[in-house]
Amino acid sequence: MSAALTQTELTLTSPAQSKMSELFRQVDDSIQGVRVFATAGGCSGISFGMTFTDAINEDDGVLDCDGFKVVVDDGTLGYLRGVEIDFVDDGNGNATFVFNNLPQVGGGCGTCGSSGGGCG
Repeated sequence: MSAALTQTELTLTSPAQSKMSELFRQVDDSIQGVRVFATAGGCSGISFGMTFTDAINEDDGVLDCDGFKVVVDDGTLGYLRGVEIDFVDDGNGNATFVFNNLPQVGGGCGTCGSSGGGCG
């Protein structure tokens, strides 16, 4: 059985909750929630994304919000504890979800932004 997430583990700002609710009104009933996932790569060593999911697994954590659920698997949750998901719209057609308070994760080689690039 999936476990309920607490506000100390993951939060959504009011703009993020509003946008998620809006998006959920546009999808079919088979969608169970929004899955937050982590992928390796980039200078930080890990990046995050979100996708609709039609399944909630036993090892998932679930944050119940008004009209939708945020689903996070056990492995990703370790990277997301204390993170806040926000929705930012600059009014110029640039709107996106952002992850605030991300923990510093090792990765990369300290060469991001330098002319050398790469590892080694």
